[in-house]
Amino acid sequence: MIRIEVVNQVTENLCSAFQRLIPQLTTSGEVPTREQLETIVQAGATTLLVAIDDTGESDRIVGTLTLVVYRIPTGCVARIEDVVVEQDLRRQGVGRQLLRTALQQAGKLGVKAVDLTSNPARAAANQMYIDLGFEKRSTNLFRYSISVRDTDG
Repeated sequence: MIRIEVVNQVTENLCSAFQRLIPQLTTSGEVPTREQLETIVQAGATTLLVAIDDTGESDRIVGTLTLVVYRIPTGCVARIEDVVVEQDLRRQGVGRQLLRTALQQAGKLGVKAVDLTSNPARAAANQMYIDLGFEKRSTNLFRYSISVRDTDG
């Protein structure tokens, strides 16, 4: 059985799970260190959710997402970031459970909208988002990559 939990403490199990899961999400992102995970867990604006498979002898973390809630002048909004489920458990409802839990949490916090981005190549994930009620927005997403020269004086 899969259960969804909010992470309140960084454990070795959590660190090991991120070592396995992040490479399944991206080849360009870095696996967070224990200290970075602690920063995420302790931050007031972020909620780290994990999906735990408790059918075995030990609880195995098989998925995660991060909910980021913040206030802007036009209201309280949220983003869902870094959704990943263990490859052998995809298309079994784990991602849906994570997302539904995140959306419920956002609603309780008074959020008026939740955004997420997804690589177009992740067709199954994109369809899941649509099935859950997310709508494609007609907007441009811009990214500026910070370089060392941007941080000098």
